[in-house]
Amino acid sequence: MTRRDSAPLGAPCWIELFTSDADAARSFYGELFGWTSEVMGEEYGGYISFEREGTMVAGGMVNDGSSGAPDAWTVYLATADAQATADAAAAHGGQVVMGPMEVPAMGHMAVLTEPGGAAFGIWQPTGHQGFGVLAEPGSPGWFELHTRSYKESVAFHEEVFGWDTHVASDTEDFRYTTMGEEEAALAGIMDDTVMGPEGPPAYWATYFQVADTDATLARIEELGGAKVMGPDDSPYGRLAVATDPTGARFHIVG
Repeated sequence: MTRRDSAPLGAPCWIELFTSDADAARSFYGELFGWTSEVMGEEYGGYISFEREGTMVAGGMVNDGSSGAPDAWTVYLATADAQATADAAAAHGGQVVMGPMEVPAMGHMAVLTEPGGAAFGIWQPTGHQGFGVLAEPGSPGWFELHTRSYKESVAFHEEVFGWDTHVASDTEDFRYTTMGEEEAALAGIMDDTVMGPEGPPAYWATYFQVADTDATLARIEELGGAKVMGPDDSPYGRLAVATDPTGARFHIVG
């Protein structure tokens, strides 16, 4: 379990749900993870704040369909300068999708893509530092980029965010690089070419820590979500992939 006041630069610092049914999302994640939620004022566009036992763990925005983007979870990486990071991303094979822009009294944000096409956010905090708990049941547990542009994506995170990268595996069946090493690792990059052309497009996965993966997966289905993959045992815990009632994909680890 890790509680923190701020995230290291370049590390995941916030997660945000883009959802077409805010009421259903608040109910689903509240029942599943014990989260409480609050809709913020008009100046924040109806933004949803999710907390676990009084500590912020995630946010949410309403997907009104105008962007054409599906419901999804987004991972934000910490930066000291959102504009400089966006410029660096564009210069190293990424794209700027939105921003940078200021969120009053909170920070500066932008949405980017990396060379493999996976969308993610960046966050330069002023008042809001991000989630305050990690690897505790009902909180974010791990973050993982799935990409078919593995070498380019690793280089991108080294060049744009200064990641200290470590190769965890380099076989034809499993190529994986982490930010940081072993127990000090903060995020990972997986080569998804092994999945073949029918696999999902590049994306950042959020893993939620749970006490019991099988029981949580059963509860997800009871609450209107669906199982996508697993559960499977791994050296890092028992893993599964699921969707919430509107189709937003997330991972669980227990």
